Amino acid sequence: MGGRPDPPAWVRRQPGLTVLTLLSGVFALMIFLPYLQFVLLGGVLAYVLFPLQQQAERYARPTVAAFAVVVATLLVILIPLLYLLTVAVQQSLSVVSAIRSGQLDIASIEELLEGSRYSLNLVGAYESNQERIAAGIQEITSEAIGFVGGVPGLLIGLSITLFVLFALLRDGEDLIEWVQWVIPINEEILQELREGLDELMWASVVGNVLVAAIQAGLLGIGLALAGLPLVIFLTVATFVLTLLPLVGAFGVWLPAAVYLLGVGRPVASAAIVAYGLLVTVSDTYLRPALIGRSGALNSTVVVVGIFGGIAVFGAVGLFIGPVVIGGAKLVFDCFAREHTGELTT
Repeated sequence: MGGRPDPPAWVRRQPGLTVLTLLSGVFALMIFLPYLQFVLLGGVLAYVLFPLQQQAERYARPTVAAFAVVVATLLVILIPLLYLLTVAVQQSLSVVSAIRSGQLDIASIEELLEGSRYSLNLVGAYESNQERIAAGIQEITSEAIGFVGGVPGLLIGLSITLFVLFALLRDGEDLIEWVQWVIPINEEILQELREGLDELMWASVVGNVLVAAIQAGLLGIGLALAGLPLVIFLTVATFVLTLLPLVGAFGVWLPAAVYLLGVGRPVASAAIVAYGLLVTVSDTYLRPALIGRSGALNSTVVVVGIFGGIAVFGAVGLFIGPVVIGGAKLVFDCFAREHTGELTT
């Protein structure tokens, strides 16, 4: 008559310590969860900026070097980024207001298209979907505002991000050694996981983001030169869409070209189409040059990772989601291989 299996020896030796460890882990996780996205953002920035920290440590102590890198990050990256996002949110709200009040001149665009032998019922389509379009843009904007939780939430989150960034830059290597001590892993497997995760982080965080930033910046310059309104909003939209496979800058420059056509500027419209095509085609050269052809992230992982990451982690899930899914596959591959090896020996 078989009974329940005995607990592991380490549990039998220290049952009280085992319970205390589990409770401590649960309580620590509960404290981390409300600000998990800001902790992850600090981790992402630490990964990207760690080479700069290593260079700075050649001229200063680790604490001073980490402080200098954090201050530079705040002044060069975070504050300008927050300003751009604030302006983009304000401009998106003006788009919602224009759509709901019927300020967009869709009829003139339809007349121009009819003169070019294209017959489309744009007015009817716009009027029937007017509220849906406005509600969709407003929902995205509300999510962006809700992500930071207003000014107090933004200040708290920014402080957490900076402290996490400072700690990881200064003590990141000690943290890695501690994790290896708490969760002992074979050195060969650990090296494989490190290389795989580094490749994933580079492809998702550095490569994809850099490609999106370059394309968004290029298209934003073209839109500004063409005299389009809401340039910052359109540039931020380009950045987000470029992160998604098979969408990219096309989702911004095409509506912009249609708008220019509708306001009676066909030459500017044709110029935006030509320039937008160049920006879109540049993806073919930029992505292999910056990410490589390793195939660390395929399209399915990127799409599911981005949308799932946003749902779970907030805005930082844009970058973390694909890494989590790709990292999980990497860990499962290592586990399956080792488990199969144990069974066959």
